Amino acid sequence: MPNQSRVTRRLGLKTALAAAAAVPLSSTALSPSAASAEERDVVPAAERGGRRLETMSFNLRFASTTEPNSWAVRRPVMRELLRRDRPHLLGTQEGLYQQLLDIETDLGPYYDWIGTGRAGGSRDEFMAIYYDTRRLAPLEYDHFWLSDTPDVIGSNTWGGGSIRMVTWVRFRDLRDGGRQFYFLDTHLDNRSQDARARAAALIVQRIAGLDRSLPLLVTGDFNVAAHKNPVYDTMLGAGLVDTWETAAERGDLYATFHGYRPLTPDGDRIDWILASPGVTVHRADINTFSVDGQFPSDHLPVQASLTLG
Repeated sequence: MPNQSRVTRRLGLKTALAAAAAVPLSSTALSPSAASAEERDVVPAAERGGRRLETMSFNLRFASTTEPNSWAVRRPVMRELLRRDRPHLLGTQEGLYQQLLDIETDLGPYYDWIGTGRAGGSRDEFMAIYYDTRRLAPLEYDHFWLSDTPDVIGSNTWGGGSIRMVTWVRFRDLRDGGRQFYFLDTHLDNRSQDARARAAALIVQRIAGLDRSLPLLVTGDFNVAAHKNPVYDTMLGAGLVDTWETAAERGDLYATFHGYRPLTPDGDRIDWILASPGVTVHRADINTFSVDGQFPSDHLPVQASLTLG
């Protein structure tokens, strides 16, 4: 089991399964002296942009053996993308446990992650949050489920097609004067608008219960287009901003879901990075990296380079 000694788990889950269900901190991050020569030659992201925090939201597409686009085929492309960009903070969706371990290995020894399967333990998909241990230290974390019983592991009461949840962490930024902030990661339902609307309302309610003096970031696959659905209005109505819209610079716009088909310029953004208003967004991008036509996922990762305050 992972090392749980470095971070406090909020006492939010009341069932007897809670301790077994959490799979935080999948490994103990190694010291720089233990890194490979390849890793030592890479300029850390933390040194590339000063106080800038490089963030990414990425629906990984769950690992499968089905061709084309099996995980075995996609993994090398995923590894190359992540090693090129090396975000300090990566909110993922759909990852399966062994797939997440693969990504941990591919990111290298400076990264760790927090998450639990949405059905509990290592079962089903995760909202795993990866972080660069040279830049960030987790202080507190928890999970809640998008249902009428959010503290019940695996609960799904709104008629959604799948169990849905949120994983959140309170981090300390080791480079930005020890500044603390919250990071939430989610994946809303793909079938039910009612379930999505209720999920957004619950997320907003839970955000209101956090320390609002701290900056806050929310990543996720919301399964609806920005500007075209009440879910977007609910999230922004809670005081959050869309980093794509507030960025000083941005790359080209593409639909963030492509399903391994040709990319759609100026298409719908269903994957978002949201932030509290005091966050400065320097640049936002939708990453179209592929190798010989092979994409790492059926979604494009979205990225934001930002300063917390």
